[in-house]
Amino acid sequence: MKPRVSLVECRSYEPDLVVHALRSAVDLLGGLAAFIKPASRVLVKPNLLSAADPASAVDTHPQVVRAAVKLLKEMDCRVFIGDGPSLFGNQEVDRVYERSGIKEVAAREKVELVTFTGRRWQGQFPLVSFLDECDHVLSLPKFKTHQLVTLTGGIKNMYGLVAGTFKTELHRKHFDAVNFSRVLVDIYAAVRPSLTIVDGILAMEGDGPGSSGTPRPAGVVLAGSDCVAIDSVMAKIMGLEPLDILTTKEAALRGLGTADPDAIEICGRQIKDVFGGPFRLPKASVIVRLPRPLVPAVQRLIRFYPQIDHAVCTRCAACVKVCPAKVISIRQARTRIDRRGCISCFCCQETCPSSAIRIKKSLCAKVIGL
Repeated sequence: MKPRVSLVECRSYEPDLVVHALRSAVDLLGGLAAFIKPASRVLVKPNLLSAADPASAVDTHPQVVRAAVKLLKEMDCRVFIGDGPSLFGNQEVDRVYERSGIKEVAAREKVELVTFTGRRWQGQFPLVSFLDECDHVLSLPKFKTHQLVTLTGGIKNMYGLVAGTFKTELHRKHFDAVNFSRVLVDIYAAVRPSLTIVDGILAMEGDGPGSSGTPRPAGVVLAGSDCVAIDSVMAKIMGLEPLDILTTKEAALRGLGTADPDAIEICGRQIKDVFGGPFRLPKASVIVRLPRPLVPAVQRLIRFYPQIDHAVCTRCAACVKVCPAKVISIRQARTRIDRRGCISCFCCQETCPSSAIRIKKSLCAKVIGL
């Protein structure tokens, strides 16, 4: 039986329209009860990267979170909302909940907003222990580009359930796109959400997933239980092939889902109905799309690395705090990156609230036109 992905148009975050879109997306798949047991305990897990305004498309929009909560409450579920924002750990979570609009949603809907504290080890990484208190995870990723892995969708959204600042440790140990993608798939394999609903009403292209990305109206909501299939459909909407996305390719190879578009049943609208032209991709993602046999030979010559735009930098030190390699410092009133130790994981750009970190190319990359 083919996995099903529903695709519904929704052109604004007007509350009633969003509720209707999510209800339609779920109904096309057989209804919410086909995935989540009534009266169960459900963790609603949005993608909350940082303390950003909803209009920036950095975080899952609060109206999408609100609509999901409303649908769950109709089934008498006990609902919790929670995420492990960015790489800062719990010191940042309250501000993220406030600025993203999620705190207000939780208050209005009278559901609990969770700050994750405990952890349990799952192989090489610790997951938040709150997962043991829930019957289901309802995942609400944001449709965005990602500097390191090109697309952040259903598979990548589970990264927020790695406990605390251990996310930084994973970036340090697995800083290249191939190995980091494998870790993301490990996490997805450990936490398989019962249902995933993607906020693609306002998506992001360019140098995502943070403030350096560019909001792009896509006008879509996607839903399904197979995140490999969901991310494959998202890739096609972006103008890419599913196996261009390393997380999708790795998960499909492991048998965790279906990546072949011909083997996926799309319910509702079709990709051609919502395709608005190829997404502008992150600058550094080109290395991922090179033929794999070429990568070892050219990796030292073709490099992409972060560079501070001092005219924009506010010296907030967010990049200093999150850098896994500890090569960023503030000296003589300037933020500086020691490029010799930089591992090009782009955590600094991901978390910079001021879009002050640009991606620069090595001379070889420029010469060959990348």
